[in-house]
Amino acid sequence: MVIVLAGLPRPLAQFEVYDRFGELLGRPDLYYPDKKLGIEYDGAVHRLSLAEDDRRQNRFLAEGITLLRFTANDVFQQPDRIVAQVRGMRQSR
Repeated sequence: MVIVLAGLPRPLAQFEVYDRFGELLGRPDLYYPDKKLGIEYDGAVHRLSLAEDDRRQNRFLAEGITLLRFTANDVFQQPDRIVAQVRGMRQSR
């Protein structure tokens, strides 16, 4: 919501992303297909799955897809930084 309220285009939610072989890479929380940019919200449960999250992120990177990761602290304490980072990544791609 933070990025949409800041005037950025609405990303797709839970969009299935596939690699070049047709294998499912995953479903980022938010995704801009035209920019190959995924956005993840890492809640408390991600502490338990950090290793698998890292492996999944590496698979996305291998396909030229960038994943930005944010925490609750980012969302509630620094929303302007999220907007700036997402805006910057959208402009650079």
